[in-house]
Amino acid sequence: MKVVAKIGSSSLTTVNGEIDHSAVAKLCSEVAELMRAGDQVVIVTSAAISAGLGPLGFGLHDRPKEPELLRAASAIGQIVLMATYRGHLASNGLIAGQVLLAPTDLWNRKRYLKSRGTFEALLARGIVPVVNENDAVADDEIRFGDNDRLAALVAHLIDADRLVLLTDTAGVFTGDPRSDANASLIEEIAEIDQRLEAAVGGPGSTIGSGGMASKLAAAKMASWSGVETTIAQSERPNVLVEAVAKGKGVGTVFRSRSERLPARKLWIAFASPSSGRIVVDPGAREALEHRQKSLLSAGVVKAEGEFVAEDAVELVDTNGVVFAKGLTRWPSALISANAGIRSDRLDEGLPPEVVHRDDLVVLS
Repeated sequence: MKVVAKIGSSSLTTVNGEIDHSAVAKLCSEVAELMRAGDQVVIVTSAAISAGLGPLGFGLHDRPKEPELLRAASAIGQIVLMATYRGHLASNGLIAGQVLLAPTDLWNRKRYLKSRGTFEALLARGIVPVVNENDAVADDEIRFGDNDRLAALVAHLIDADRLVLLTDTAGVFTGDPRSDANASLIEEIAEIDQRLEAAVGGPGSTIGSGGMASKLAAAKMASWSGVETTIAQSERPNVLVEAVAKGKGVGTVFRSRSERLPARKLWIAFASPSSGRIVVDPGAREALEHRQKSLLSAGVVKAEGEFVAEDAVELVDTNGVVFAKGLTRWPSALISANAGIRSDRLDEGLPPEVVHRDDLVVLS
């Protein structure tokens, strides 16, 4: 079985923001147990920036906002983080292989295949890939945003069987367990719908960039990749082994869908932020959902927000329900000016498709 285990900054750092060696040692021990049973494991780790703040003169609660300082912290902390993994994996007889990824490594087809080949070579030789975003040189406009999404994309890349998101909470609850004494753990979720997404709050920690909302987004991405996901508490004894074995009550399990989106469409649907909306008429929605058509100007009602060609946009019906997402070939101003006009009456030189089928993901 191929397993991707992601662990967040809040689970990897002490109250002072330093790397918690006991947490890393626990994770590496559980990884070793899985590998002795014949599984292949990839670790997606956070905490590089946290580990690098101290040497730059910053504390946990005065984290800088300047991107160049955060990139510098990552460059320093990444060495500390990987050395920690290297040592604890070695104590279990394992070798660590550092893999730093950027979004283009997973959405560009050529780089996607090269990245896949690297993972295959490492896993085939019993080496544990330890993955992080390449924050030291990350483009502020093009990045994964958090390592939960990165883990879901890595799970897609390697055709993983299971994604385990280790965090400081036991999973998804019926309410906020910090304030609701009656909140109970939801052990299994078959489908992530808008009600569930709306009920999940923002980040739960000031240390990392993720929260339960980002974990829900990652579980949704993994589900559409055909990968089952478990959100579980990192401190739980033997949590990774039990999650892979489907131990009941380990955390919240998200079942996978039968269909599998290609990597580029997975990125469009779930990892690329929306810059605006295109409202379409009922006929256009039916054609997009059921007849695999591209969106043409004749089916457009209006554009909402300001965006340019190649931006990701949500497609909504006249009731405001989001049913698809895609990359627009027209800027918002042009869409509004030509809404409802048939393709054969458009100005010469305009692309016939507002959103091409190849750049479109139906979400409903």
